[in-house]
Amino acid sequence: MSGTQVLKGHCHCGAVQFDVVLLNGFNNIRRCSCSLCETRGAVVVSAVKEQLTVTAGQEALTLYQFNTRVAKHYFCKHCGIYTHHQRRSNPEKISINVACLAGVSPFDFPEVPVLNGREHPRDADTPSGKGKVLGHLRFIETKE
Repeated sequence: MSGTQVLKGHCHCGAVQFDVVLLNGFNNIRRCSCSLCETRGAVVVSAVKEQLTVTAGQEALTLYQFNTRVAKHYFCKHCGIYTHHQRRSNPEKISINVACLAGVSPFDFPEVPVLNGREHPRDADTPSGKGKVLGHLRFIETKE
């Protein structure tokens, strides 16, 4: 991995461990208001996909996808902690759960911006033009 600072990370039980170089340090720290992010409440930072190396527990990671199935959300199958996800807005980038980084706490950042994930750019209109966006889920009214 290239970059200036390699950070260590892990899930709660330690089964999943990883090294990561952040894209812009903690300058892009954020939350998201999409339905999944709002529910899990994670504070995240960015990295380029190639800058994350799972050093232990690859087999312990489980994948969750929904809606367009472009984003890939990874969790430890033992403790349930969300560690990272491959982003839908740019699949070459990933978001890392700040709480999983060694020596870092989401409480270290008193003001964390919230991105509007409820109106995701890839959720514009449905082909029929009748879709309604709620988080990353798209609902289409049907006539019965």
